[in-house]
Amino acid sequence: MTELNNQPIYVLLVGLVLSLILGKIIIPMLRSLHAGQSIREDGPQTHLVKAGTPTIGGLIFLGSLILGTLITQNFDYRVFILFVGTFGFAAVGFFDDYLKVINKRNLGFTAKQKIVVQILIAIVLYALMAFSNTITPELIIPGTGRVVNIGLWYSPFIIFVVVGVVNSVNLTDGLDGLSTSVTIVVLLFFAVVSMARSETAIAKFSILLVGGLLGFLVYNKYPAKVFMGDTGSLALGGAVVTIAMLLNLPLLLPLCCGIYFMEALSVIIQVAVFKRTGKRVFLMSPLHHHFEQKGMREVQVVLLFVAVEILLVLISAWLIF
Repeated sequence: MTELNNQPIYVLLVGLVLSLILGKIIIPMLRSLHAGQSIREDGPQTHLVKAGTPTIGGLIFLGSLILGTLITQNFDYRVFILFVGTFGFAAVGFFDDYLKVINKRNLGFTAKQKIVVQILIAIVLYALMAFSNTITPELIIPGTGRVVNIGLWYSPFIIFVVVGVVNSVNLTDGLDGLSTSVTIVVLLFFAVVSMARSETAIAKFSILLVGGLLGFLVYNKYPAKVFMGDTGSLALGGAVVTIAMLLNLPLLLPLCCGIYFMEALSVIIQVAVFKRTGKRVFLMSPLHHHFEQKGMREVQVVLLFVAVEILLVLISAWLIF
């Protein structure tokens, strides 16, 4: 059984099957609780028909991750850190989703409240990694083989990266299946890197989460029967950035997680330029909405972004290997 637990296909199937089963249980529960999505009034008008679609669906693949970890017996201190990073941010997202559902509007935590809590979680995450010596202030420069030691700057750097990535993934969750599909590609890349470095525990965690997301995608693809909500998107951000830290790949994140960064950058540029000039660079931000406004259908935008992400992780793999 131990040998089977280390087989990538078996781990993937465990996550997939659990997610499919949990989806059948959790989605009706969310409907009965009237946990419907509220749509931004300033968002695309075509999205108004999605109002009322069950949200907080991230519970599906998060539940799959917990049960799958027990079944595959993936017990390791690195996995504990990964759970802190994933479920710490999932908790923030859950309370945010809860407030939105209760208030029946697309407003949960204030921006300041959310950032403060996220910074606190990032500090705890950094402390766990630093005190266990699972990370060092020596950063690998992708494609060069060189290592740079940033000393005391490492802790604020890590906290900034963690909060930045988590919110970038959150911004990507705006179309049916988009964040789910992109994250599957990112996690597969991390799984390959982990296996190449004999980081079995991290590889199993990544593959198990891929399986959970594949199962969730069955319900989340267009037209979505359920949304992951901030519960899911913040959890995925936490998982992705924690894996990157444990593999000492934070400097590669802008490339291997390029879609997340493009989405975040589009929002930053849009806000900065509009405040200064009163004009918009994009028809609408985040970036996926710009393509929608240009006339592309949701499915086309998702396929385009996934194709770009695949290209980016292939380039990242070339730089590493």
